[in-house]
Parts: sequence; C-alpha cells; structure tokens
Amino acid sequence: MFRRRARADRKFRDAQRAGQAMLAMHGGWQPPDGCGPAAVEVPAVVEADFLPPDFRAPSRQDVSGFMMRWEKPLVIDGEVRQCPACGSYRDWVVFCMRDDSVWLRCKSGHETKESGLDAAWYNRNSGPADHFHPTLEEGLRHLGH
Repeated sequence: MFRRRARADRKFRDAQRAGQAMLAMHGGWQPPDGCGPAAVEVPAVVEADFLPPDFRAPSRQDVSGFMMRWEKPLVIDGEVRQCPACGSYRDWVVFCMRDDSVWLRCKSGHETKESGLDAAWYNRNSGPADHFHPTLEEGLRHLGH
C-alpha cells in the first residue's frame, strides 16, 4: 500500500519537473511578428450602447420607484402587519422608492413607511418589472387598486 502511494507521488513529481522544464524552455520565446498584443487593432470609435433608445428599459435612476402587489398577510419579524388607519392586514401594494425606502399601501389608500423592510427584501420577493407607468394612478389601476 505504501509503495503504491510512493510510486504515485514519484510519478506526480516527475510530471511536475517535466512541466517546469518545458515552461523554462519556452519562457524567453517571442511571438512572431503580427501575433503580439500590439498587432490587435482596436476600433477608434466604440459605441457606448448597442440598443437604440426606444428599446432600452428604464434604469432604477430613471423611475421614481417600483411597486408590486402583496395579496397575502405581510409577516415581518414574526408579526402580521396591519394598516394603522383601518386595520387591514392583506392585499397590500408595496412600493420600493429610489432612496431604497419601502412603503405599504392598503386597499383603502392609506400609506405607511415600513422600516422593517428594505430594498434587498423587495428585490428578493418581487419579480422582474413587467410594465412601466408614467403616473402612480396608472400603476395602481394596473395592480387593481
């Protein structure tokens, strides 16, 4: 058993020495003319974006915020969140604003800032943006509020 292991170790060391010798032999090798890094031509003008402006989706800085529906009860730190004004506890619209604050809006239209949630929570629980709306009212109408 020990001889097999020593034999395998010896073969590995011999292969390492052969590889190092080959690297040392080719270490001073110079590529032929036209193959080096100076031979690669870089275009003088590089386009910043390949998509025309009509096809680009707005970035996070271009919109005031994102919104999604949250129909089930919202549980934060083991507590079910209720609207402080009307007491409803389900069917929320969750807003993630540009400053990474999260706001909740109940079905009755009461809005409260939620300090227990942040943009990371919103990004984990929301899907990709499927619509962009120019006004808040149009977005709420799209979500059924």
